[in-house]
Amino acid sequence: MDKSTFDTAKVIISGPMHSALKHDSAHKHVTGTADYIDDIPEPAGLLHGALGMSDRAHAEILSMDLSEVRRHPGVVWVFTGKDVPGVNDVSSNGSHDEPLLAETGVEFHGQPVFAVIAETRDAARKAAQKAKIEYRDLPHWSDIDGALENGSPLVIAPMTLQRGDAKAEMDNAPHRLKGQMRIGGQEHFYLEGQVAMAIPGEDDEVTVWSSTQHPSEIQHIVGHVLNIPSNAVTVNVRRMGGGFGGKETQGNQFAALAAIAAKKLKRAVKFRPDRDEDMSATGKRHDFLVDYELAFDNEGRIHAVDATYAARCGFSSDLSGPVTDRALFHADSSYFYPHVHLTSVPLKTHTVSNTAFRGFGGPQGMLGAERFIEEIAYAIGKDPLEIRKLNFYGQPGSGRTTTPYHQEVEDNIILRIVEELEESANYQARRNAIIGFNRDSRYIRKGIALTPVKFGISFTMTAFNQAGALVHIYQDGSIHLNHGGTEMGQGLYTKVAQVLSDSFQVDIDRVKITATTTGKVPNTSATAASSGSDLNGMAASDAARQIKERLVAFAADKWSVDPAEIVFLPNRVRVGEKEIFFPDFIKQAYFARVQLSAAGFYKTPKIHWDRAAGRGTPFYYFAYGAACSEVSIDTLTGEYLIDRTDILHDVGRSLNPAIDIGQVEGGFVQGMGWLTTEELWWDDKGRLRTHAPSTYKIPLASDRPKIFNVRLAEWSENAEPTIGRSKAVGEPPLMLAISVFEALSMAVASVADYKICPRLDAPATPERVLMAVERMKRV
Repeated sequence: MDKSTFDTAKVIISGPMHSALKHDSAHKHVTGTADYIDDIPEPAGLLHGALGMSDRAHAEILSMDLSEVRRHPGVVWVFTGKDVPGVNDVSSNGSHDEPLLAETGVEFHGQPVFAVIAETRDAARKAAQKAKIEYRDLPHWSDIDGALENGSPLVIAPMTLQRGDAKAEMDNAPHRLKGQMRIGGQEHFYLEGQVAMAIPGEDDEVTVWSSTQHPSEIQHIVGHVLNIPSNAVTVNVRRMGGGFGGKETQGNQFAALAAIAAKKLKRAVKFRPDRDEDMSATGKRHDFLVDYELAFDNEGRIHAVDATYAARCGFSSDLSGPVTDRALFHADSSYFYPHVHLTSVPLKTHTVSNTAFRGFGGPQGMLGAERFIEEIAYAIGKDPLEIRKLNFYGQPGSGRTTTPYHQEVEDNIILRIVEELEESANYQARRNAIIGFNRDSRYIRKGIALTPVKFGISFTMTAFNQAGALVHIYQDGSIHLNHGGTEMGQGLYTKVAQVLSDSFQVDIDRVKITATTTGKVPNTSATAASSGSDLNGMAASDAARQIKERLVAFAADKWSVDPAEIVFLPNRVRVGEKEIFFPDFIKQAYFARVQLSAAGFYKTPKIHWDRAAGRGTPFYYFAYGAACSEVSIDTLTGEYLIDRTDILHDVGRSLNPAIDIGQVEGGFVQGMGWLTTEELWWDDKGRLRTHAPSTYKIPLASDRPKIFNVRLAEWSENAEPTIGRSKAVGEPPLMLAISVFEALSMAVASVADYKICPRLDAPATPERVLMAVERMKRV
């Protein structure tokens, strides 16, 4: 076909990088046609599983009578830890401290001690209630205070970050103060609960469909409990109905139980716990108790910080080590501490083992840092924003760029982000107006706050910073994409498909996105740490590069042109003076026996970390952002409204602005829930009482700010050569919600004419706001 034909042909590419395309499954989400694991047509003879859970927080198991359970109609098999063919352990970190089914003792209320397999889910659940277990109760503690009072052991060795001499500087600085802050946990509350279905194969093979962010870990755990090699286990994930970190390790037990039963009974088995069981048996965001001492001068410039971060980790280590580490990594927020000493205290408690949650400890560390700023501002009578800007990290060469973990902040744009938002949100005028309003208002008080975000991107476990992708081009020019990342609604599949669309310059509807499976891409890392697009996008790009190099070599040889004269254009390829439609070009390459498949790979450069020394470069780059929120509180009831929020967020050069805006909005609202309405509560028997929507309040659409303005920093571009010069967007936006918490604090402080820091604890529920108001009245 000659070139003139293309003058009238439609050759505009649809779907390259940086385009605002819809999520590939958006229409399926809203019409209910998206298939999740519980929607998969059930295999013939499918059995259903249920958990038999303990009703003690800490006890020795003296006896267990399961005869009534076995006699219940429909029950096929009941098994305990003694029936596990391999190792009775589902710990994610090799610590062997998390039994699949407890055998001799239980360490939290709701811990699984046996499993029931029955013909129906209802029969399995009802049978599980008929167990007769005799316990000998042991001392238990379910919170940080109890752990400290009882000298609780740590679930993992603590970490310390230090630079300079914080203790000595406390005596040298003009001002010093001490304080304490409590930061609550959070339930993931994914819409699709935990679910796994195992289908037995021949010999030792088993296929598992799991709602998990970490298919390779499920593969490893299933092999572990069945005592079979990983090559016998295939794990598939098409999509999850939300994850937020709650499906990074917490799916292990359900997949393992299903696989054991499937292989034993030679029938497909599904586990799908009820919401109450899910919330009782799976981990949450860690709550923290932060004790701090600050030294600062008359202007509010920080001289030294000495802080301890104690965390409720639960009965086993799970991911508490890296979570508490990341809390310390973000205890500086956006601020330079000349002298600093930070220590983590990962405490064992008799509660479910806490786990990953969006931000992974970063939000807790950052919230503590904003309390430091607030304390200083009220102590010297200044606007907290002024103190924030005074203490920001500086530019290279300023001497104010070294973090507590000795990484240099080389890409700092936080001041530009904050000042741009300060102007666009009209912060100064609104703050002055709010102060005036509070002076004249008897019952309603307002607050406003502008807070920054600086979030490190990379897994702090260096080995996890790798990804693979498999790309095929078929004879008709259609493209098949598979990679190690999982889709939980965040748009990862769409973004990586855009990478291929851009690489080959074809419409995105030519790229088929297929379920993540360990059978195609091995040794995958969890889709976590905001790294999904960074890692998998680069791996897909690498696969595309390999195929394109072969195609260029083929074309150069076939048409006797220089490789530089071969250009991929929208839906066609230019070879010298000739232009060929992409499908025709691929067909010819196939007949020339060009390999049209490639496995791509990527590992993040530059990063390294020495935990024992507290030094290294754990993060490839930082993502930045800022939010300005205005609130109104009722001082008679503690109730409040979010009147307005303005956000300016840095995603580098966005791969997909539409999806990224959605991530910013969703992350902010989820963070707002963590800091305002979502409260976890255990009673004196160690029972989680907030275990259902009736007792646990997540934010609704009606709770969003009445005015909600969200913009991306379109001028930003990642200084590092990430995919398309983009930046991660999964976790950083959650911390924008700290602006709401700080605005509530200002509103409360107005009751005492801003003389002292209100020291609000999180979550700032209406009850806590009201109690803080009453404290301010007594000042």
